[in-house]
Amino acid sequence: MPQTPAPEVLHFLARRRSASAVTLAEPPPSPAELDALLRIAVRVPDHGKLSPWRFVVLQGEAKAQAAARLEALAEGRGDARSVAKLAKLKTPPLAVVVVSRARPGLDIPEWEQQLSAGAVCTLLLIGAQAMGYGANWITDWYSYDAEARAILGLAPEERIAGVVMLGTANEPPLERERADPAALTSVWRP
Repeated sequence: MPQTPAPEVLHFLARRRSASAVTLAEPPPSPAELDALLRIAVRVPDHGKLSPWRFVVLQGEAKAQAAARLEALAEGRGDARSVAKLAKLKTPPLAVVVVSRARPGLDIPEWEQQLSAGAVCTLLLIGAQAMGYGANWITDWYSYDAEARAILGLAPEERIAGVVMLGTANEPPLERERADPAALTSVWRP
């Protein structure tokens, strides 16, 4: 593929901002748009061509059932805070769980495989926003809880790299203070 300048992409990236998950409403990306987004997302760097990630799509009644099971888990533990945090999962019409399935014991370090799964989340987020949808990448308690991950269909060795919430933003995302790259950058000198 030829590499050509794309200033419009740079302009878009310089203005990128996540929408609040609780502002995401109908309509979400269509099935064809979701397919296109997933095809974009898997174009990440993937050392060894391992595809160390997969997707779990939560939408409609199935998403409501998954959220209800997670809510029952949290309520059973008397964890009102975790119940409240589920609003970010319940509100958007579509959520894509990006599952990291790094494989140990290979020449490619697990860390590189996990970073590839994070890159999938990034491209999914950016792709959705480039389509005009609101998107938010979340990891919450259910991303780190073994019982919750089992509810979402993950194997014990799998982890959630992120849950990308998708829909139409009810309000424009607000800008926030950004890190100063100069304060975070050094130049190595021999």
